[in-house]
Amino acid sequence: MRRRSNSPHLTPLSPIGRRSVGSSGSDHRPLIGVTTYIEDARYGAWETRSAVLPQVYFDAILRAGGVPVLIPPVGDGHRELVRRFDGLVLSGGADVDPGLYGHEPHERTRNTRPDRDAFELSLLEQARAAELPIFAVCRGMQLLNVALGGTLVQHLPDTLGHDEHLPTPGVYGSQTVETLDGSKVAQIVGAEVTVRCHHHQAIDILGAGLRATAWSTNGVIEAVENDDETYLLGVQWHPEEDVTDTRLFAALVDAARQRL
Repeated sequence: MRRRSNSPHLTPLSPIGRRSVGSSGSDHRPLIGVTTYIEDARYGAWETRSAVLPQVYFDAILRAGGVPVLIPPVGDGHRELVRRFDGLVLSGGADVDPGLYGHEPHERTRNTRPDRDAFELSLLEQARAAELPIFAVCRGMQLLNVALGGTLVQHLPDTLGHDEHLPTPGVYGSQTVETLDGSKVAQIVGAEVTVRCHHHQAIDILGAGLRATAWSTNGVIEAVENDDETYLLGVQWHPEEDVTDTRLFAALVDAARQRL
């Protein structure tokens, strides 16, 4: 950790498709791929393994002007997937396997999803090679950092002495975040923003090509981005949970629209 240098609602997968906008009918709303996770889900008379994602993610993308396409962590056709998308969201979820960054698991690192890790790392590699605009949320930002050679703090209360970033499982905490002047995230949300968070891990050593551009008042890295022209932004908080503020998703959709 360096200073200055999920909702329970389950929904079915959405259909794939583009929707025309504008009077000419020649423009399209960008297709935004969103990673999901495989979990035991219960709905109606059924209890079965399902690809799930909190509805707030694709509601946020829709409000921002994009068309969400949910991606289950199965198969290996990552290049074909990337070719069909205009942007990518790496969603939140379970802890990243610490073996991926050379650490033994902390006693509080639980319920890792190695299959999801492997799928999303490959998907991310293909998306970056294709210069696809990428927005990474919570676990997504941590995975991005690990993919680029960085490491994680596995249990923040050991470092901070409190659990304000995850006060109770299933309950979001609140943090004040300060952004770096001139950064992408500052241009989107301003110099300071109050956010909702739900995580017990965070970035420790930054991955290659990333720079920290926002911090909570207790020093946790809250946003990372790259320095080149390809759109790449990660935030540690959960912007999808704020239905009144779609600025971060709108920024991704705007970057994706430039590819159409």
